[in-house]
Amino acid sequence: MSLKINELCINCDVCEPACPNEAITQGETIYVIDPARCTQCVGHFDEPQCVEVCPVECIDPDPAFPESREQLLAKLAALGGAG
Repeated sequence: MSLKINELCINCDVCEPACPNEAITQGETIYVIDPARCTQCVGHFDEPQCVEVCPVECIDPDPAFPESREQLLAKLAALGGAG
C-alpha cells in the first residue's frame, strides 16, 4: 500500500530526501507521495523512512492503493531497485 501525506504536514523538508524511491515531492501546499513510486521502503528498509523521520506523524497508509508485500517488491523491481 502506498503512503499518503495528510494535511498535518508542516513542510519541514525531512521526508523527501529520506525516500529511497524518490516518491516524495513538494506539492502545491504540502509534500505529496507518488503512489506509483512508493513501496513503503519494502526492499530497502524494515520501516518506511518518511514515517521514521516525520516529526508530526502526518504520513498514513493510502487506502486507495492496497498492495501486498509481493506487489510492493514487484513495483520496486520495475523501478529498477533491489528486491
